[in-house]
Amino acid sequence: MPGPLADVRIIDLTSMVSGPACTMLLADQGADVIKVEPKEGDLVRRMSDRSHGMSTGFISLNRGKRSIALDLKDDAGTEALADLIRTADVFVQNFRPGTIERMGFGEEAVRSLRDDIIYVSISGFGAAGPYAAKRVYDPVIQALSGLADIQSDGATGRPKMVRTIIPDKTTALTAAQAVTAALFARERTGIGQHVRLAMLDAMVAYLWPEGLVGHTLVGHEVHGSRAQFAQDLVFETQDGYITVGAVSDIEWHGLCRATGKDEWLADERFKTTSGRVKNAAARIELLQAVLRDRRSEEWLQRLDAEGVPCAPILRREEVYTHAQIKVNDLMREFDHPVVGRVRQPKPAAHFDRTPEGIAGPAPGIGEHGREILASLGYSREQIGASLSAGTSSIT
Repeated sequence: MPGPLADVRIIDLTSMVSGPACTMLLADQGADVIKVEPKEGDLVRRMSDRSHGMSTGFISLNRGKRSIALDLKDDAGTEALADLIRTADVFVQNFRPGTIERMGFGEEAVRSLRDDIIYVSISGFGAAGPYAAKRVYDPVIQALSGLADIQSDGATGRPKMVRTIIPDKTTALTAAQAVTAALFARERTGIGQHVRLAMLDAMVAYLWPEGLVGHTLVGHEVHGSRAQFAQDLVFETQDGYITVGAVSDIEWHGLCRATGKDEWLADERFKTTSGRVKNAAARIELLQAVLRDRRSEEWLQRLDAEGVPCAPILRREEVYTHAQIKVNDLMREFDHPVVGRVRQPKPAAHFDRTPEGIAGPAPGIGEHGREILASLGYSREQIGASLSAGTSSIT
């Protein structure tokens, strides 16, 4: 049975992370995603952990897509892309503002080929302003969005980066949701539209309800360090690390029972939820002193028995073998034709009538070029001319 986006064709001119992660999610949901690459391929193909010319990052961001390699500086390449656009529902690009227009595939040009297309532009900072033309990577957005400040060291105030690319992936999720919303609107109205989003905007919106919430009330802004709810809830035990959180009164009382610290219940600093937030540093320091005296498993059993939210802090190599992950049946293994056995998480959202799934492995550069052009009715000679500047092999 096909996925929920079956029969939706997406032309993917994106590279790096935010765009490819967006279109990968849509491919998992059944869309036919055609990745249009230059001769040398997406830069991520050549970044770290390479196996037979294909990085693990590329494998995980581009599964289930088909690839065609076109030289968009060549007439045959641009004509082939134009013909593909005529068959497409969605066109996604994440070049810096102005670049796609210079390439001849701005919104006006694309809409002249398919007037109801959903045209998606993903940028770092937006189409205008002092940062619009700047190159962007995830840490730049972490710096500008306030995320690095939120992560600041409690003792020194030194900002810290999150060691995973949160802005890129947040933008990808935002973009994928926007594409499906635009497709739904087109289904109702018959009209396509231009969806624009900036990584900076996506990240500020994502952070606001908690990380920047102290600036909600105009004229009554709260300093960032006092407005920040989240704490670094990492606690050392005799044999490892766990996390423990107690927000409600019921959870706090359970925590006090589990740790044998009934005297904390009488402490004026911790009697209310707001008091526990205000005095979080003192509360965490006291809890850490207690938790260091026993093994992780013993504490987790005690805390679970009292209904206190808690978990072991897993090493990365422990995540996909954890009991809950196994029960959720999250992981999939399959044979990639080039790199061998591959492990991937299946899509997180499940559809009971239009099942999602991993459509296939990440493609080689231009691997599907001939079949894609043949499906458009191209002759052998036309296919040869269109792909002459590309390659179907992995480099």
